[in-house]
Amino acid sequence: MIEWTEICLTDDLTVRLVTSKLGLRAINFRLSEPVEGERNDSNPIARETARQLAAYFDGRLRSFDLALDLQGTAFQTRVWRELERIPYGKTRSYLQIAEAIASPKAVRAVGAANGANPIPIVIPCHRVIGSTGRLVGYGGGLPLKKRLLTLEGALALDLRW
Repeated sequence: MIEWTEICLTDDLTVRLVTSKLGLRAINFRLSEPVEGERNDSNPIARETARQLAAYFDGRLRSFDLALDLQGTAFQTRVWRELERIPYGKTRSYLQIAEAIASPKAVRAVGAANGANPIPIVIPCHRVIGSTGRLVGYGGGLPLKKRLLTLEGALALDLRW
């Protein structure tokens, strides 16, 4: 059964958490998009996700420990698992991700998989930057990407957006 709830992470950021019995399935920034399932504001997976996200935004959590219900192709799943390996406070380029999954010519496909990440923040696609150091593409918008990287201390002076 698919369930969802909406939580306020910060004064200006509300997200929708979508869960299944297996774990967290999605974090949606666009609340206007329709979602399957029933609203359940007391879902234990959503409550734990909200607790960990609050700790992350308070600077008290560097890695998430949540059950995930990933829905994607085998390639997407490989990319998302590699994204989880990017340490807090660090960034990687799309090329570095492609090389890490032994697909060095699949940089564009890595970018597409990164963009299709259903669980942003928890699966840290915000830590992926362009090869020139430029902040590119983020489902929550570039200002949020910059904010997340700043929170983590990963925003070097040479990163441009």
